[in-house]
Amino acid sequence: MPDHAASSVSDREIAHFDQLAATWWDPKGPMKPLHDMNPMRTEWVNAHLRRLEGLRGGTLSLLDIGCGAGLASEAFARMGHDVLGLDASPEGIRAAEAHLAANPLPENSGSLTYRKGSAEELVREGQGFDVISALEVIEHVNDPQEFLALLRSLTRPGGLIAVSTLNRTLRSLAVAKIGAEYIARLLPVGTHDWKKFIKPEELHRMGRAVGLRMIDVAGMSYRPMHWRITRDTSINYITMFVRD
Repeated sequence: MPDHAASSVSDREIAHFDQLAATWWDPKGPMKPLHDMNPMRTEWVNAHLRRLEGLRGGTLSLLDIGCGAGLASEAFARMGHDVLGLDASPEGIRAAEAHLAANPLPENSGSLTYRKGSAEELVREGQGFDVISALEVIEHVNDPQEFLALLRSLTRPGGLIAVSTLNRTLRSLAVAKIGAEYIARLLPVGTHDWKKFIKPEELHRMGRAVGLRMIDVAGMSYRPMHWRITRDTSINYITMFVRD
């Protein structure tokens, strides 16, 4: 079993998101951009998962890593998948569990559990999943390529890994960093470090280096009042990898 360094945990990032946990589920609060984006990104992922579900012949196990307070985790469970939401933020996991307790899943949903911890812990335990989602996470980790290697270790052969992040362009600096944090105040100041944004070709190269094959990439673009999938990857984008 690979001996991974602690690439998926940044103490500074955990402390930052701990401070946001209490307002994570407020659709008009500091996490409003994630609330707005969430249906689009989870539906895009789910379209890929339905094809895998047909091949596997049953409910898929899904690890939502860096789940925060569970926006995507709950959505995936409601889509019928068996979900483990994992985050190193204790306050985020407490907020996720509290929201789930107050808003139980419908009977036709998959299962949903939460765990405070890291991907490295799951690797040491020998765990494996059909699908991993890492949405708006990789730009916050210590070592992105090692993080992808961790995800591969946790994915069963033929399984899928969804990764969404931000492109490192002048446009993303102007819009996603300066505009969103300092001008429009859509995000708390310090949410992102533009230097840690990753170009799609860099992400493709990192994945290939650790044994992952990128099978799809799409832009996520904001238009007044809604997000949509586009070909424009200059700011936000989402990718799908397969472990052969």
